[in-house]
Amino acid sequence: MTWNLSGELIETCSCNMLCPCWFGQADLMLMDKGWCGTSMLLRIREGSYEGIDLSGQNAVVTFLFPGPTLFDANGTGRVYIDEGASEEQQRALETILHGAPGSGIEVPASLLSTWLPTQRVPIEVTEGDDKVAASLPGVGNMNSRRLVNDLGKKMTMQNSTFSIAFGFDDHTGDLAPSDGTAWEDPDMPETWQGRSGVVGQISWSG
Repeated sequence: MTWNLSGELIETCSCNMLCPCWFGQADLMLMDKGWCGTSMLLRIREGSYEGIDLSGQNAVVTFLFPGPTLFDANGTGRVYIDEGASEEQQRALETILHGAPGSGIEVPASLLSTWLPTQRVPIEVTEGDDKVAASLPGVGNMNSRRLVNDLGKKMTMQNSTFSIAFGFDDHTGDLAPSDGTAWEDPDMPETWQGRSGVVGQISWSG
């Protein structure tokens, strides 16, 4: 199995800004709701999997961890594939987002006890003014807004446990609150509103 991709990973979650799970320290993982729901949008600029072109594909993976910390595991996950993807592209994206080695999803995927069946839905992504939004009808909406300081510079986080685990380029993510995010998949154990979020550029391969 040979694959590679480059693009952007947009993370949103139900905790207040900033979700303490980013630090990877169990004693700091005080989930605001006692559990944590997260949805992540994968935007692929260029990529291929065993010769299958993945360039331009969008996909979402969502996790629900019942707590009290992320490392207590027993999570539930689901992958959402854009309805315009071919069957071959879907299988490739499923493999990657189910935690293929080198994917950056290995750690959270290893903490799941349940994978729900992959769902094909329209994924509409819009972008502008340091904001990204994604709409998945009947499932949820994602909103991400990069924070900018008074000097016009993006606020960033570097070398945190999960900016490394997710494979962010230079281990650096842009701080990006997710207010307006609402995840309402009826098959997930909880529904949630987004508050926290981070955006990172990625280069994965396996």
